[in-house]
Amino acid sequence: MTDRTRRNIVRGAAVAAAGGVIGLHGGPPFGAQAAAATTATATPIPEPTRPFLEGPFAPVADELTAFDLPVTGRIPRELNGRYLRNGPNPLGLEDPVAHHWMLGEGMVHGVRLRNGRAEWYRNRWIRSAAVARKLGEPYDGPVPEGDFATNTHVIPYKGRVLAMQESGALPYELDDELNTIGTHDFGGTLSGAFTAHTKFDARADELHAIAYYPTWDHVRHLVVDRTGRVVRTTRIPVADSPMMHDFALTEKHVVVFDMPVTFDPVAAGAGAPVPYVWNDRHPARVGVMPRAGGRIRWFEVPSLFYSHTLNAYDEGSSVVVDLTTMPAPFFTAGRGSGGPTALGTPSLDRWTIDLAHGRVRTRRLDDRPQEFPRVNEVLVSRRHRYAYSATAGAMWQAYLTVDGVPPDRAFSNALIKHDLLRGTTEVHRFPRNAAAGEAVFVPSRTEPRATEDTRTEDTRAEDDGYALAYVHNPERGAADLVILAAQDFTGEPVARIHLPGRVPLGFHGSWVPDA
Repeated sequence: MTDRTRRNIVRGAAVAAAGGVIGLHGGPPFGAQAAAATTATATPIPEPTRPFLEGPFAPVADELTAFDLPVTGRIPRELNGRYLRNGPNPLGLEDPVAHHWMLGEGMVHGVRLRNGRAEWYRNRWIRSAAVARKLGEPYDGPVPEGDFATNTHVIPYKGRVLAMQESGALPYELDDELNTIGTHDFGGTLSGAFTAHTKFDARADELHAIAYYPTWDHVRHLVVDRTGRVVRTTRIPVADSPMMHDFALTEKHVVVFDMPVTFDPVAAGAGAPVPYVWNDRHPARVGVMPRAGGRIRWFEVPSLFYSHTLNAYDEGSSVVVDLTTMPAPFFTAGRGSGGPTALGTPSLDRWTIDLAHGRVRTRRLDDRPQEFPRVNEVLVSRRHRYAYSATAGAMWQAYLTVDGVPPDRAFSNALIKHDLLRGTTEVHRFPRNAAAGEAVFVPSRTEPRATEDTRTEDTRAEDDGYALAYVHNPERGAADLVILAAQDFTGEPVARIHLPGRVPLGFHGSWVPDA
């Protein structure tokens, strides 16, 4: 494999690690369409905009540090820890036309809360070898193969903070003040690719991952046990090298999503920045495997674009998965926008995989545009009642830029709380241009205990806590960390912490509680 091809594989994998997975449509590029239109109408075609480098997506140029942040309202004293969020933030962008949103170097934004105070805000680029070189800094140690400034997620794990990517790049470990320590390979036990979307089962003290790589003929289910080492790897054969951005975990099963977005070696060899294509010949299916390993069962599903898992759980002989999906196909760079484009916005769905009868029932839970679904993390792999998702008008406007069907510019910015037992929702709305990012649920003093029945006394406190999200404040031209009481979701925020700069729309984050 040539260096050029390997570099394009890595770049393509970086794009695959986006907030929603990406497919490349096989149609003509934007430029070819524009040329044809010009010939037919003799009317000049305006240059395409770059929405993923503008407005709420625009990267920030500086690393900032600010102390004793101003607050409107009152920060709950029980919130002691750090709220961190990762996302792409290109550094030294040489060619905006060739850039893709999801190829930007990772930058983590963080706020430190303690005893009712917002002690600091920091934003820091992940110091990969390339980022260190651009910043004129040394890079300690050998450069790992497929090195990348991981830009998709950031999680706490065993006293560490890990910034993560999928399909090739090792996680980078950060210290308490967001400085990069170095890559992390779980004590030398991780060989090959990892993922951006791990699932941590708190009761079993296990971290699970589904890893893929363009040149593999399989994907891998990895289990990291309580010692922090990869103790089991199960290879799952697949055709066409599909992308698997996310997966689902229950107490008994691992659920993998094999969708028609597959690696194109010809495109990679030709230098395509995103060598993944929408492949109509690749059937859409979902697989269920015993969590301890064993034979996987595959079930056909309608062709669509799977984005993110909210959570999953076992229910008798069925597996229930709540997730966000988009209509197929899903387009990516090459249409002139510098980021993904789509035929429709993502919605929240429920798939019930009936293992006894060999079928999958699908149901739409909420058809409003929404992404980045999150659950109370203590209930990962177990039955949940509540969910939290985000909608940002600017994101749908940027996504829906194909086929001359722009979205309504009045798309709102909001956070949504779902009560999946009652089938109701509560919406906390923000003003126009107040783009809202992913909301992370943080328990208050009491945490729920997972049981078989969400109606029991033990789980009534599942939403006893707060939803935290970065929201752009158009009046200040900077971001606020907004804290909502989950049990008073539509009420005034408990607190707005005013940051000294913008936080561009990005991907995923976590609450890192004090030990």
